[in-house]
Amino acid sequence: MGALATGAELGEAEFRAIAALVHDIAGIRLGAGKEGLVRARLQKRLRALGLDDFGTYVAHVQALAHRGELAEMVDLLTTNKTDFFREPAHFAFLEQHVFPALVQRGGPLRFWSAGCSTGAEPMTLAMVACEALPEAAAREVRILATDLSARVLKQAASATYDDEQVAGVSEALRRKYFDPAPGARGPAWKAKPVLTQKIRYARLNLMGPWPMKGPFDAILCRNVMIYFDKATQERLVQRFQALLPEGGHLLIGHSESLSGAAHALTYVKPAVYRA
Repeated sequence: MGALATGAELGEAEFRAIAALVHDIAGIRLGAGKEGLVRARLQKRLRALGLDDFGTYVAHVQALAHRGELAEMVDLLTTNKTDFFREPAHFAFLEQHVFPALVQRGGPLRFWSAGCSTGAEPMTLAMVACEALPEAAAREVRILATDLSARVLKQAASATYDDEQVAGVSEALRRKYFDPAPGARGPAWKAKPVLTQKIRYARLNLMGPWPMKGPFDAILCRNVMIYFDKATQERLVQRFQALLPEGGHLLIGHSESLSGAAHALTYVKPAVYRA
């Protein structure tokens, strides 16, 4: 059976069923034009399960006895693009405007990287904090990093990146905050404890219950909401807002916008909002 799965075709009905499941579970929109992506990413699952076609696979995923496969499917269909110092204007804003005010306030500094992927975003945030804050304040930084994908969280928790993945980190910062490490594909770098001790990773579906209560001084949810429809984006922003203290910030991707969404946040600059 498994040999046939490598050439299985994805029909319109199967695509629509898969798209509905992904939307219901994770809020992610898989619109027209994504059929090739879905087929390519799920072919290995059909082969691993010994299934001949996508119709059988959809029935398998929908069966209550196979809910673990539903999580596997959603994981494979999520996009996990990330880079160190991605959209650097955000980190400059934190360094120049947010960190100084938090130091003056005193106490722990709490941040949430919502959609952290393989950890480049929270690692960058930790590096910027170490560089920008006095030593005592830098020790008070706590970063919650969450993602829907158990697969990328596993890599994030390893804190190990190959040369290509750390390309956005300057040589000086790389030497200061990473140690050389053996890698499966060649040279690799492992983040030092001064970074990793600031970060706690956890699996979280943004569409589900949130066990944390906040408040967070800043929430980074960048290039995540672009995959959601407007109604889902609005609900999510309202939930973020509830975890921000007065003066707290929400940072979204520069390709995203909150225009048309009901919220009480104040626009600060492109992709930056304040509670």
